[in-house]
Amino acid sequence: MALTTTSMKLRSALITGLTAVLLAQILQSTRLLDQWEYTTWSWREKLLAQPSAYTKDIKIILLDQASLDWGASVNGLSWPWPREVYAPIIRFMQRAGAKIIAFDVLYTEASVYGVEDDQAFAQAMSDNKVVLPVFLGEQTRQTTRWPTAVTPGPIQIQGLEHWQQQAGMSVINKVHASFPIDRLANAATLLSHVDELPDSDGVFRRASLFRVFDRYIIPSMGLAAWLSDKQDKTLSFDGSLHYQDKKIPTDDEGQLILKFRGDSGTHQAFSAAAIIQSELHLQAGEKSAIDPALFKDKYVFFGFSAPGLKDLRPTPVSGDYPGVEVHATVLDNLLAGDAVKTFPAWLAFCIALVLAASASYMLIHSKRMLGLGLAFVLFTPISLLIGFAAYFLNYDWPVLFVETAIILALVNSVILKYLTEGRKKRAIQTMFQRYLSNEYIEILKKNPALLRLGGETRELSIFFSDIQGFTTISEKLTPEQLVQFLNSYLTDMTDIITDEGGTLDKYEGDAIIAFTNAPLPQEDHAVRMCRSVLKCQRKLAERREEFFQQTGAWIYNRIGIHSGKVVVGNFGSKTRFNYTMLGDAANLAARLEGANKFFGTYTMISEATKQQTDDAFLWRETGTIRVVGRNTPVTVYELLGFKGEVLSPAIQAFNQGQVLYKQGELAGAAAIFATLPDDPVANVYWRRCLAEKDLLNSDWDGVWVLHEK
Repeated sequence: MALTTTSMKLRSALITGLTAVLLAQILQSTRLLDQWEYTTWSWREKLLAQPSAYTKDIKIILLDQASLDWGASVNGLSWPWPREVYAPIIRFMQRAGAKIIAFDVLYTEASVYGVEDDQAFAQAMSDNKVVLPVFLGEQTRQTTRWPTAVTPGPIQIQGLEHWQQQAGMSVINKVHASFPIDRLANAATLLSHVDELPDSDGVFRRASLFRVFDRYIIPSMGLAAWLSDKQDKTLSFDGSLHYQDKKIPTDDEGQLILKFRGDSGTHQAFSAAAIIQSELHLQAGEKSAIDPALFKDKYVFFGFSAPGLKDLRPTPVSGDYPGVEVHATVLDNLLAGDAVKTFPAWLAFCIALVLAASASYMLIHSKRMLGLGLAFVLFTPISLLIGFAAYFLNYDWPVLFVETAIILALVNSVILKYLTEGRKKRAIQTMFQRYLSNEYIEILKKNPALLRLGGETRELSIFFSDIQGFTTISEKLTPEQLVQFLNSYLTDMTDIITDEGGTLDKYEGDAIIAFTNAPLPQEDHAVRMCRSVLKCQRKLAERREEFFQQTGAWIYNRIGIHSGKVVVGNFGSKTRFNYTMLGDAANLAARLEGANKFFGTYTMISEATKQQTDDAFLWRETGTIRVVGRNTPVTVYELLGFKGEVLSPAIQAFNQGQVLYKQGELAGAAAIFATLPDDPVANVYWRRCLAEKDLLNSDWDGVWVLHEK
């Protein structure tokens, strides 16, 4: 039977898991999960981004706001700068022995400063390895054909046509382009594109390694910089992109998923003005502020970061990331060979199925709410944790696809569990509605295991209360009046107890029996019960006049509280039982309720309860008593109020008298107690002091021995 039940649960979990994964697959195909997936990728990038071994080999020169200010204030340069101003940058890199300098600047129009300006810039480029960009899109000098005056680049991709046919890479093909002016285009070592597109949320996470224009390959600026010093510039595609024996991971559209190295500035950057000044100083035979050796054998990118030049892009690691640093990141990924790979879809599907089915099985198999919560706590973070781990292995794990599958499986399992267990709950309702309260039936519905007989040993704070003179009061009322009064009284008292987390055990006529710390554990059970006592007495005081009008009597109740270990649980026969308690601690609480009559008090709390209240209340020690049926005396207290309230001077006087009483100085104690005629406890002490002041002996311990319950 057990095996059959387990098999059924396992089959249900598999079906639920598979359904959830298929639904998640549909949601993913509609791109509804993209926004959240992008968010989790940003978390991974921000938290885990680290420089590679090649990050230090890439330098960036930024035309920043400081450079613009320097050009305007020192040299009287307005924007755009003459192109010959960039020539010292190229000369400085030539002097330093840099591998390549890539300009992320469009030169599709002739210089406004004249032909000589373009000639000076072209001359500087012709003696060095320089990469210039092509603008791919509609612009003033756009063309749909490769310019006849510009030599096509040497980069080739074998198998590209097959790739395009297979993947339908329309985004790779570009119809319009604007090239640098012929003089500059021919002086450049390589032409590249800077046509990067953001994801649907406007954030740049990918880079297109190449574009195709008029059947010719235009590499990205990062790829062009990588291939610039390589003799062989041919790549191949045979299911994935390769350069010689090195695999380059791309998505279906030839895009690289970038692994950023950190926030903007991770690649060492220099101000354009500082580089220009350094070269001019060196040409004049002076010492430069920047050591050219910093750029030896380095890849150098030039770009804009001044806010007014509008080349700042949102990325996963920064909202304002210079576009030139995106190209530097592409090169960094290619050099390190750690660009992010797309996780195989079939494997992600299988893992999602295993996780979703496991989550479903755990939830279906759980019998308690704790187990349901544990299933959610254990399984919902798994996909995100795998995503972080996969990042270290350079994989783009689909967090949201798998997360959605798991959550759908859990939700479906909750619904399934609710539907199947609903039948059990209805059976319990039908079986026990004539025997148990609705509250207890609800507990049984949530945990049918409570139906077994027996209990557990647990410390409870136990409440016994009784109305003073109830027999006399009831004799004066009609049955209807008595029921009306009792219902109102018991409702008030019970609501207070249950609001404090207490459990009603039973009513015995006017008596109320209740406890805290069961069935749910409560570390502050004594405090809860003492709060209940004060609130019950104060509520009764509020309604005393109203109850007098109903009954013709002033209503007072006596309450006894004790904290101790009892057995609590279901007791009775197999057909009828109650959730109640048994034990000596319960008997003592009942005796304390009755002991109020001896002292004229209305609340009596044992020392065991008082010790657990952490001084949250105001007390006075009533005395040490020995109740009927117990040989061990117990110290008891009267609960007077909440901490912070003001004690009356009479209580302080009583406490002074009690100190003398304990010391055996009965005459002095009697003198103090005599000043408190309105205090019933002081009157009891006064009478005893008078009766025993001449009878003191070595055996006198001050314990009050009660002979009545």
